[in-house]
Order: sequence, then C-alpha cells, then structure tokens
Amino acid sequence: MAQNREGEESPYAVSSPSGATLSVRWVQGFPKQNVHFVTEDTICYPSGNYVIFINIETKTKTVLQCINGIVGVVATNIPYEVVAFSDRKLKPNIYIYNFPGLTRRTKLKGNILLDYTLLTFSYCGTYLASYSSLPEFELALWNWESNVILCKKSQPGLDVSQLSFNPMNWRQLCLSSPSTVNVWTIERSNQEHYIKARSVKLPLEDGTFVNETDVLFPHSLPKDLIYGPVLPLSAIAGLVGEEAETFRPKDDLYPLLHPTVHCWTPSSDLYVGCEEGHLLMINGETLKVTVLQKIEDMTQSEPHHISPVSLVYQKDGVFASGIEGSVYSFIIKDSSYKVETFLETEGPVEHMLFSPSYKMLLIQTDKGSVCIYTFDEKPTLEKVLDACDGKFQAIDFITPGTKYFMTVTHSGEVCIWWMEDCICESRIYLNTPTTALACSPSSHSAVVGTVDGYVYFLDVQEVDSPGVIHKAFLSKSAVQHLIFDQRGIFLFVGSSEGNIFIMNANPSSSFEILGFVEVSKDILQISTVSLLEVDVVQVLVLSSLPEAEKSRLELFTVPKILPTVSESFTDERGKLKEELIHLYLYEMEHTLSSAVLDFQSNQIYGFCNQAPYVCSYLLPEKETFARCQSHSHQAHGIQSMRISMDGQSILVNGKDDGTLVYLKWKRTGGIYGDESIDYFQKLLTFLSKTIAEENYYLNSPRVSLDLGHDFKYSIDSSQEELATEESKKEIPWIQWKSQEAVEKEIKMFSQKRKEIRRGIKELAKTVLNMMEENEKLDNIAKLEQQEFGLDLEELERLHEESEEEVAKIRKDVEMHNLAKGYLTEVIKEECWNAMAVKGRALKCFHIPYVVENFPMKERSSEELKELKTVLQQKKIEAECLKLRKEISEVQSAVSLVKKRHEEDDEEEEDEDKIIRDSNLPNYLLGSLSTDFGVDTSLLSSQLELHSREEKINQITLLKDIIYKVKTAFNNEFDAAYKQKEFEITRVTERNVRIREIISDLELEETVWQPEFEDCEKPERTFVVEDHEITAQKHVSPWQKAKTELISPHETERWLHSQGLDVRNRALMDMMGGVLEVKKEDILKMVIPQPAFMIKPDALWTEEERKQFKEYEKKVKELNEERDKYRKSLETELKKLQNSIQESTQSFDELLKKLFERRVKAEMVVNQEELKINNLVFSLLLEEELTSREIFLNNYLVRKQQEKNQTSEAIRKSREELDAFKEHYDNLMAEDKVLDRSFKKEFSEIPSHQVDLLYKLFKRRPRIHKQKAHSEAASSTPFGERPGSGKLNKDTFAHLMKAMDELDNINNMPEGLDPSVWDHFCATRRAKVENEHKVCNIIFYFILFSIY
Repeated sequence: MAQNREGEESPYAVSSPSGATLSVRWVQGFPKQNVHFVTEDTICYPSGNYVIFINIETKTKTVLQCINGIVGVVATNIPYEVVAFSDRKLKPNIYIYNFPGLTRRTKLKGNILLDYTLLTFSYCGTYLASYSSLPEFELALWNWESNVILCKKSQPGLDVSQLSFNPMNWRQLCLSSPSTVNVWTIERSNQEHYIKARSVKLPLEDGTFVNETDVLFPHSLPKDLIYGPVLPLSAIAGLVGEEAETFRPKDDLYPLLHPTVHCWTPSSDLYVGCEEGHLLMINGETLKVTVLQKIEDMTQSEPHHISPVSLVYQKDGVFASGIEGSVYSFIIKDSSYKVETFLETEGPVEHMLFSPSYKMLLIQTDKGSVCIYTFDEKPTLEKVLDACDGKFQAIDFITPGTKYFMTVTHSGEVCIWWMEDCICESRIYLNTPTTALACSPSSHSAVVGTVDGYVYFLDVQEVDSPGVIHKAFLSKSAVQHLIFDQRGIFLFVGSSEGNIFIMNANPSSSFEILGFVEVSKDILQISTVSLLEVDVVQVLVLSSLPEAEKSRLELFTVPKILPTVSESFTDERGKLKEELIHLYLYEMEHTLSSAVLDFQSNQIYGFCNQAPYVCSYLLPEKETFARCQSHSHQAHGIQSMRISMDGQSILVNGKDDGTLVYLKWKRTGGIYGDESIDYFQKLLTFLSKTIAEENYYLNSPRVSLDLGHDFKYSIDSSQEELATEESKKEIPWIQWKSQEAVEKEIKMFSQKRKEIRRGIKELAKTVLNMMEENEKLDNIAKLEQQEFGLDLEELERLHEESEEEVAKIRKDVEMHNLAKGYLTEVIKEECWNAMAVKGRALKCFHIPYVVENFPMKERSSEELKELKTVLQQKKIEAECLKLRKEISEVQSAVSLVKKRHEEDDEEEEDEDKIIRDSNLPNYLLGSLSTDFGVDTSLLSSQLELHSREEKINQITLLKDIIYKVKTAFNNEFDAAYKQKEFEITRVTERNVRIREIISDLELEETVWQPEFEDCEKPERTFVVEDHEITAQKHVSPWQKAKTELISPHETERWLHSQGLDVRNRALMDMMGGVLEVKKEDILKMVIPQPAFMIKPDALWTEEERKQFKEYEKKVKELNEERDKYRKSLETELKKLQNSIQESTQSFDELLKKLFERRVKAEMVVNQEELKINNLVFSLLLEEELTSREIFLNNYLVRKQQEKNQTSEAIRKSREELDAFKEHYDNLMAEDKVLDRSFKKEFSEIPSHQVDLLYKLFKRRPRIHKQKAHSEAASSTPFGERPGSGKLNKDTFAHLMKAMDELDNINNMPEGLDPSVWDHFCATRRAKVENEHKVCNIIFYFILFSIY
C-alpha cells in the first residue's frame, strides 16, 4: 500500500464539492538508479515520483511519494533506519524519512539551483554528503540530524560519477569521475568542520607512470647565459593567478587511465577499476597508486580484459561486474590478482551491493532486474524483481477490469498482472517492436499493434498462459492507436499514414477487416461513443496541424450492421464511402492534446496544452471532480491512462519515468459514483452473453493464425507483358485490396487493352522504319535519336532533368569561380595593391645575376604619428642634454666676451669632434646604415637602454632606419631599371637596321632581341593574353548571328575599297611600288639579257656583238658595285653588333655593383632586425619576469592568508582544547569529591551499613552485547561499526535501565531506612552519570589523538 505523503498540504490537492478523492493503491516501476538496502531484508529504489520499498522475504511493496515531482537521488542509513532522497525542481531539497514508519524526520534546504546528483550517508554518525552538478559542482557535508551544513566546497567543471565514505573513517570521502579520483579529508575542531581535497595521480593508459616535474617551483631548470633565465611555462604564458599552479600546455598532457568505479577496504585503501581493464590500489593516507598485475590463465588463448562497472569489497579481494553479464571474483594477493568467474547472470550487471550482514549480495542488471545471492551452506540465487524489457508502451484492463490488466513494452513483451498486488501472472514475447495495446470488452481477447503494421490478437482467458490466436497485416506503416468501442463491436486501428482500419472485434468473425477511412496523418487520439440504445458508433479523430498551430477534428459514424453490409459501404479498394459514414471535418483554433465525445449531448470536450482548462461549446463551466498528481512534468508527464469498466480503478502510465501507478477511489462523490455503478451494471449485463459466446469461439481450434495474404496473379497470356507473376509473400491488406481492384479492372478492360497493344505495335514498326530511313540521310538532314521518342512527357522530363543538371553544374562552376575570384582579390590586395613599392627583379643581359628590390607597404598614420612622437622626444632629450652640459661647465661668473670665446671654442671643438667621428669606420659605430645616407645620431647606445619605454622608442627608430635603407636601395634599383629600359629601347632601334642588313645580305643569322621577363614586369601576370587560353572561346547564339549578318557587308566594303585604289596597283605592277631606285636595291638589281642571246654565237651580227660587250661591261660594273655595297653593309653590321654588346655589358657591370649593393642593404636590414629582435626578446623576458614576480607575490599573499587562517584556527582549537581539558579536570574533580564525600554523606548511619553501601556504591551493572552482533562482526569484513552518537545514547540508555534494576527496593540492605536508600540511589546515579561523561571525554581525546 502507498503511504501518505508528508504532512504538508500538497499543492495539487483540490477540494471539490463532490468530495471525491483518489488514493495510490500501488506503484510499479523498475530501477533506473542504484538499489539500496534499508534494512537486512528490505531494499528501495526511486521510480518516477515515488520511492519503492520491497521486502525481500515477503515480496511486499511500500511506496513513498514525493510531493514536488520526480524523485532525484536516494541514499539510506542502515543504523538509523532512515532514507534520504532529493526532488528535482528549481532549488531542490533533501528529505529524510524514517523507515518503516515513513514519517518525515527532517528537510534539508541548501543553496543548490538545479539538482543533486549524488547522496551518501556515512557508515557511522549523522553525516550526509551531497554533490550537485551544474552550475555549482558543490560537495556539501551535512549533519542531517541537526539540519545544518557543516562544510562545503565547490569544484567547477568536475562531473563526479561516484561518492562514498570510508567505512572505517567517516572523515574520508572518495569522489571519482571518468578522469580523476579525489580523496577528501574532513577535519574537525569542536563544532568547526573543514574539508580538503587531494588528487590522485593516475598512471598512463598502458599502466605506466610518468615522471612529472614540479611546474610551480622547478628545481633543476637549465640556465642560459645568453638568453637569460629559463622560467616556468606559467610565467611564459603570463599567468599570475591560481590557474598558474595547475597550468600545463596542451603538448604536455598525456592520456591517463579512466576510472569507472571504486570501493574502500578495511585498511582504508581504495580499489579502483578502470575502463582500460586495469585494477588500481590507492593508499588512503599517502595516495600512492599501485597497478595490480593480473595473473593470466594459461588455458586461455587470448588475455581477457574486464572493464568493471561495479565493485564491492569482500574478504581476500573484490567482486566485479562487467558488461558481459558475469560477476567475477578478484582474489588479490600483494600486488597481483587472479580472476575467477563467480556467477553468470542473464544480462549485464550494473550495480552490486552487500546486505548489512554481508550474508546476501544484491545484483542489479541494466534492465532493472534485481537478484539476491545468499551465502549459505547451499548458496542460492533468487530473483526479487523481474523487470520488463523496457518501459511500458501501453496498458489496458482485461474485461471487466476488476482483477487483471495487461501491459506491453516497445520490444514486444506482453505481461498480464494481478491488479490487487501488481504480481505478474504471465508474459509472452512477440519479438517485434510494438506501439499499442487494447483489450476487447466483448471477449477475453486483446490486440497489440506493431511498428511493422501488424496487429496481433491474443487469447487471455487463461491469464497464466496467454497465446497469439490471430494476426493481421494491415499496412506497412506503424500502428499508432488501438481502440474498441464501448460495446466491443468494432476495433479501430489508427496508422501513421493517416488510415483508420475498422475490424470486427468478435473472434467468431475471425476479426474480419471491414474497411478503412482516410484521415489526417498526425493522429493524436481516437475516441468512440457506443450507447446501448443506439445502432451506430460515433468515432472522433483528433489530429494536429503543427504548421498552422491548429487542431483538426474528424467525426464519422459506423452502423452496427456494417459487418453484414460491408461490401456496399466500401469501394473496390476497401475504403468506406464518406457519404455513407457521414464524415465531417472541423478545424479548431486551439492546439488540443486530447478530445472526447460526450455520451449524452453529442458534444466535444477538448483539452488545450496552452490553457489549463477544458474547452467545450455551449456548455456551462464544469467544476473539477477530482485531481491526483501521479507523475511529474519533469519526466514529460503521462503517456496513457485507462479507467476500468466500472470506473473504480485507474491505471496511469508515465511517459519517460517508466512508472505505472494504480489509483483507486477513496470516496466516489455521491451521484457521480452511483451513475457510474449503474452504467457498469447495465453494460456488464449486456456484454455477459456476448462474452460467453465469443469465448466459446476462442476455445475452438483455429485453422490459421495468419491473415497475411499469400496469392499470385492469375491472368491470361495477353496480359503477361503488363503484370508479372508475384512471388509468394505476405503483403498488407490495403495493398492486397488495391491489387484486387486492379485485377478486376484488368479483366473488365482486357479487350480494350488488346486493341491498344495492337496499335502500339503498329506504331512501333512505323517508328522503326522512320529511324532506318533517317540513318540513310546526310548529317545535316539527319534527326537525333531522341526526337523519335513518342513519350512526350518522358522527353520533357529528360529535358528538365538535363536542364536542372546543367543549371546545377553552372551554379557549381560559378560558385567555384567566385571563390577563386575572391581568393585572387584577397591575395592581390594583400600582396600587390597594398604595396607602395611593388616587388620586382632585374636581370643582367649576359651573366646570371638577378637583383630584387625591397617590396614595401605604405606606413600607416599610426606608425608615422608614433615615429614623429619619438623623434620629437629625442630632439627634446638632446636639447636638454646640451643645456645640462652648458650649466655644468660654467664654473664661475666670467665676462660676456670670455663666455662667447669659450662658446666659439666649444663649437670648434664640436666641429672637430664631428669631423673626427665621421672619419671612424661604420662598423665601429654599431651600424652599416650610414653607407646608405641614413642618420643614426638619434639612436641610443645599446648598453644604455634600461627602461621599457626606451627600448620601445629604440625599436621605432630602428624600424625607421630599415625603411630608409630600403627606400635608398629602391631608388638605386629604379634608376637601374630605367637604364635597362633605355638599353632595350636602343637595342630595339639598332635591331631594325640589323634586320634590314641581314635581309639585304641574305644571311641566316638570328637577331638577338632582349626583353623583360615576367619577374621584371610582374604586372603582366594579371593580364591574360589570347594565346594563353587553350579552350575554345564560347560564342553565344546572338553573337554568332551578328557575325553572320555583318561578314558579307565587310567583304563587300573591302572589295570596293580595293577597286578604287588604281594608282597604287599600277605603281606596284610597273615599278615595284617606288618611283626611284634606292642604293640598297643594287643587290636586287638584275641587268636583262638581250633577246638575241638565245641564238648561237655564230648567228650574231656585229651590232649584236657590240651590244653583248656593253652588256658584259654593265654586268661587271654592277657586280663591283654589289661587292662594295655588301662590304659596307657587313662593316655596318659588325659595328652595330659591337655597339650593342658594349652597351649591354656596361649595364651588366652596373647591375653587378647593384647586386653587391643589394647584399649590403640586406646585411644592414638583417643587422637592424637583429637589434629589434634582441630588444623584443628583452621586453618579453622582462614581461615574463614581471609575471613570475607578480605570481610569487600573489602566491606569498595567499600562503600568508592561509597561514593566518591556520594560525587562527589553531588558536581557537587550543582555546577549545584548554576549555575541554578544564571541563575534564572539573569532572574528574567532581568524581573524586563524590568518592571522598561518600562516607560524610552517610555519617549518621552505622559504620557497617556505610561499608556495605560503599561496596554497593562501587558496584556497576554489566551490559552484555548480543551474540548476533558478534556473528555479524565476524561476517562483515569491516567489523563492527565505530561508535557514534546514536550508539553512545543507546549505551547510556541501557546503562540507566540497568541502574533502575540496581535501585530497586529489593536490593536495599536489611535494616536500612528507605529514605537513606533513596538518597544513596540518587548519589550513585550522579556518580555513574559523571563517570559516563568522563568516558565520553576520554573517547573524544582518543579520537583527537588518532585523527
């Protein structure tokens, strides 16, 4: 039974005029967190809003509800028999309850904002440790009995996975995370508590250790005499705060072991299991880590690494569990261990825990099942909690809903539970993912929907042996909703694709599928109204419109006679006709999460997520009948709810917390309860006969359990080309109906299809003939093959696909070109446009010398302003220095003339000094920049730079010198560049004449023509010439049309212009294009032979012989002229070539000198840059030293503060110790006084009675320890728990009880006055109490000396 919640008024409790109230009957949930022992025979774990307690022997459950929502983390304290848990809300609290009374003992309020992640009690005392994650990451130590935080500490960013107290010493805590293991020590001085953490240095992943140097105060750093001291990395990084103490560079970090779980040992050591399979032993005092070596089994071929998930200490070793589903026993001896398989479980073990007496081992699997292994003479393994395979997906009552109900999980596990105590009667596995469950009102059957679109029908008459009797494959989409109408006539199945299938709910009809209705896809809920006196079933479907933020309601009616007339109500594909089912569609402005039909007024009630009320039209406001919070919004609320047929029981299933809650009415609320009971009686009377009949059919043997349709098309030979034979396989009902309709249409239009096929064949032959004729045509007249396609839609589709592909490629190319263009512009802007002096080279004509200039950027206004400031400051300093010298040199007052003479003499001496200094070599001046005309007088000596400002000013001046040196060389380079341009121009002019001479002399010599290369004219890189483009130029269609239109007109214009130039054509034909013969044409002149020379010599006349002699004379003269002119041309050619050679060689000599100048300029620049680097390094070293100094000062201040705090704490502790000793001395003095004054107190009675009373005064009662305790101590590896406040109180109570027995009147000596006996008893009791106080003080002294 569920216990009452804490005494505060619940914020969810609503009083109603009806007086109806709900109570939690039981809660069923499986552990998602660790299970804990509360007592030797009781375990507990959180589930949803509840903490569930299970008695191991009787299996009875008790629940404790958290009023503020879902339960966070749970911890138990066995000696005090209390349980603590946190809630999950903003600013959570920790509640501590007594067990088994389940009354709230205290409520702990901290400053945590979001959530507690870990809770644990100390093994003795009233201490509770809590840890919170984001945002505080705070560890707090509570005294839960006094409801105070003793101390707390924050560790930002550390996500702890396990927290535990040392069983032997509550002053030690261990916090482990996947990357660190920290041991916290609690220090106490009277009522003051302090907590201090020490981190364990973990080995590397391979189990080895790395030798780490002290990063804070390194002792053996090398010293560099040139570059100064070598400082720690934190100083180099500029860290001056506390982060410098733990700073390590990224390259100096090594992968370490990853702890997964830890446990304490009786020697206060720690065993730590790691993800890599290593087992570590950590000394609790020194934190020294020892990697235990595993003794491998020689019978195994490969080593088996175990990554422990849970560790519990046992004698001689530990029990460990891994993800393999086994429990291993690690037998540890010295620094090695041996692994033995202790127990095999049904699944991976997530948690293990020993009972308080160590006689039982609790084993918890990852699914939530809990087993108890008992260490007896015959060890036994008993399953206390058998968890379902996943959270509950759906729930429903088995008709009539008074004894049993069913659940189904997502994995397909169906369970039948006894409603009274939630005991699982039976379970069946469907081995398929499931989504929904519903129980039939008209028979003892149930239906389960799956993700694959199947619905399984189960026979649940025998609750201990349910079975699948039928299944139907409705569609390939998942089944989302299953609902029977109230009379059990129809089953409505909602799928994810928006179809609602209507099936006959009676087993006698073999669950026939009657049809389906198309609705919206996002179905949220299906509700029905099926009244006894009405022949129709009204169905309401709620679906969401998330885009429009609205809801849609679809309402239709199904007649009761549908099973007999289903063919007339459906079309060929099984769809119900809308006009016959009266389908109506409504759209709501609100986003409803639930909607139902009213039974009497046919109105709709809808619940809106955005408003906390029920929406209804034309209805007065309804009051709340009853309210009960069973789940929390932090676990996303309720997934499903079912009300039994009689309305007396309610099952509520959580969405994400995996908890099932059974609610029952305490008070039903008058008239509402009576109406519910009357309706239940009427409905049960109506259904009793139907249930009996349908159960008869359930008992009868069935021929087939499968409604999957295995069929094959049967068509004639004329249809084989359009329909292929289907292989035998199971297909959905909706697809089968569609294929059946298609088959009917095929049979109906078979003749028409034959005619169409015949026409298609004739058309295909015609197209083939046309294609054959097309192949014989010329290429110009030939058509493309795709143009013969007759499917215009396919052609259009292919064309669109090609256009889309082209557009996609074009877009990709454009984006690629855009990216390249952007990169080009960035590079050009950075390396070209931003340069005031463009980088270029200069090459010699004949020797392989290359001289480059200095590319330079324009100095920014900030740099110029800074330079101007430095120069002004230097001039002011020079003037001040000069004035100081003048003042210091004036020793006495002299006449004005003498002073002037002295000033003249000083000026002459200064001039002589300047002349003398100017004669010194530049390398003695510390810089070679004077060779380039740069003034270095403003530079300070390198040995005189002390302050930071002086060094920065010196760097600015050195940069200015570098700029001036580069500028001076660039000017020389520009002059040489212009000289080369002039030389190339002159050579080009002379080459014109050389080419003419070579042409006249008909020589085969090549003319040497010097040109600028690309490195000399880098701007040519940005210009792309036509010959550099290898791809063919793309000509657009309009440009091609323009060219075709213009080309005839251009040709005609050229012919017309050529026809008008008659004079030029005549000159070219008659005189070679010139009016007079030039001298250089002599070489081309030819004297024509006389015409008679074709005749033999004997036939010549005298006149012809004279003409021949004149001809020979002219030829001779022409040859002589030719020889003279040829020699002159050759002389001129050599002269020109020699001139070119001399001029270019002289330029090469000039460039060689410029090359030497470049080397010297680069030497000067490097020299000045070296000075700048030295100054920058000195500034950097100065910053590092300053950072180190600031850090050391801060460190010293922190340590001094810690020292002061420690001194103050020691002072307070000493004062408290002195007071404690004084109190002890007072008690001892009082004890002695009581002992000495005993006889004086009883001096009035006889001496023999005084002696007898004194013996009784010294007598003390004996308190015997129970034998069970000694047995428990022998079985527990940690022995008896150390003394605590509770044990001291119990001991004192037993002592006082024993004193009552000694003070009994029966123990009074004979003859003693009763008043004297009473006085004696009071005196003895005071003596005993005083001795008890002294013992407590001695106990605290012992603890103080130990810890």
